Amino acid sequence: MQKRWNILSANPEEVASLQAALKINATLCTILAQRGINDYDKAKEYFRPSLEHLHSPWLMKDMDKAVDRILHAFEEHEQILVYGDYDVDGTTSVASMFQFLKSLHDPIDFYIPHRYKEGYGISKIGIDFAKENGFSLIISLDCGIKSADLIAYAKSVGIDFIVCDHHLPDEIIPDAVAILNPKQKDCNYPYKELCGCGVGFKLMTALTERLQLNNEAYLQYIDLAAIAIAADIVPVTGENRTLAFFGIQKVNTKPSVGIKALLDLSKAKFPMSLTGLVFVIAPRINAAGRMDDAKKAVQLFIEKDPSAAITFANILHSDNTDRREADSSITIEAMEMMAADPNNANRKTTVLYNENWHKGVVGIVASRLIETFYRPTIILTKSGDYAAGSARSVSGFNLYEAIHACRKHLLGYGGHFAAAGMTLSINQIEAFSMAFEAEVAKTIQPDQLVPEIIINSGIDFKDINTSLYNIIKQMEPFGPDNMRPVFIARNVIDAGFSKVVKDLHLRVVLKQEDVILSGIGFNMADKYSILRDGQTIDIVFSIDENEWQGNTNLQLKVIDLLPASSVQSD
Repeated sequence: MQKRWNILSANPEEVASLQAALKINATLCTILAQRGINDYDKAKEYFRPSLEHLHSPWLMKDMDKAVDRILHAFEEHEQILVYGDYDVDGTTSVASMFQFLKSLHDPIDFYIPHRYKEGYGISKIGIDFAKENGFSLIISLDCGIKSADLIAYAKSVGIDFIVCDHHLPDEIIPDAVAILNPKQKDCNYPYKELCGCGVGFKLMTALTERLQLNNEAYLQYIDLAAIAIAADIVPVTGENRTLAFFGIQKVNTKPSVGIKALLDLSKAKFPMSLTGLVFVIAPRINAAGRMDDAKKAVQLFIEKDPSAAITFANILHSDNTDRREADSSITIEAMEMMAADPNNANRKTTVLYNENWHKGVVGIVASRLIETFYRPTIILTKSGDYAAGSARSVSGFNLYEAIHACRKHLLGYGGHFAAAGMTLSINQIEAFSMAFEAEVAKTIQPDQLVPEIIINSGIDFKDINTSLYNIIKQMEPFGPDNMRPVFIARNVIDAGFSKVVKDLHLRVVLKQEDVILSGIGFNMADKYSILRDGQTIDIVFSIDENEWQGNTNLQLKVIDLLPASSVQSD
């Protein structure tokens, strides 16, 4: 697939000033400046994260109200229900808050809505459960900000709500006792990008301070916060980066019983990184909700007995295996449907429906298809008497607005810029598909249908060394808004030893002037012909370590390569 190369720039004066202050490679200073790190103090905070950098929880709107209401519940021996979403952010939020409160207050339980029986967020079934079982206070995590009607219903039956959420509020704000959400317009909390578990973490911090507890009371759950940050794809900046940094440290040195069981079962390689959490922990937790019931993810996280934790980890591992099999088989079927469509090549969208596809994996399948056909994609399946599905977008295209423009064909929809979900009558699928294709074709820009590679800086092979790599390692944890640096090297040739491995991947041995470096390009076997021709190429890559037979060497992790004369960049 053709890709656009977008080479970023930086203010030369900022780069020069930063280099003078830090005494490090100008290329690295360029990358730091691109990330808003443009003086010594910012660099010091970036490279040396500290828990002291975390903001006071009392800066968050309604924090005092939330703490007061919880302490009142303690005094009156009220039953408290900790309520969260079924994804990783929700289950980690619930697990940490439940354990924290349980150590202080016995009449407490947790609730995770069933993905298919109740849907996302607060449900009437959940509120009725709380009423029937004598709960008078619900603390919602990673949901609630868009549930004004249901929270009003809860109030009418004598249940108070404290909402801990990070999603963008609607115009109508729920009538809750307290709403903790830094994205509220009138909330002055300095950092706006916390995930749901992060907001819960701030509430635990405030309760710890008010009750004059040891900081370990909430810090012991920082590994769960790191997992949530990794899985929820929030910016790895500011407080998120600090929480992730120390959370990963705990995962690698003293993980909770449940996390350790899951890591052991998955044969994870240590030390873990934030990326490792994304690919090892997150899919197994998400699989619980996708394939069955996410409550067992919380049960894993709160389990103290190692043998019981292994049992729960095995269940989640099995769910993930089923999830992989489902999304693999459905992806194959979807690709076959597209291959059979004579108009597929001319479309600006993909909309597919099969009544037998598993609802829990349609979003994953949509993402898989975009890897081959880079365009807005919707995968639908039968849900009861209706069709339901998930949509995924391409970079820079507002998917939600396009779906909104086709709303007359839908029974319900929701989501955001990059992803959405919807429900519609089965007899409306064709009409919706046509309307969606027309809307996207009208509004999408041609370059948005070509995947973009963001390149931080050019670099020469002679400047790639252990010293450079060690500083790059100190830029971790990597994630959105703090991605692993991507470089471009120009006028490179094959040293004569590059080859295809396992029919899919490209093992490269490349030469620039007198310097030879090796590397790997996953799923890039189709690029071998470019190297074999002996022509000069430009290559895009990140720098990684390769360990083989006890030896560790730097290697290039190839992202793309093209003949030098054909390079297209923004």
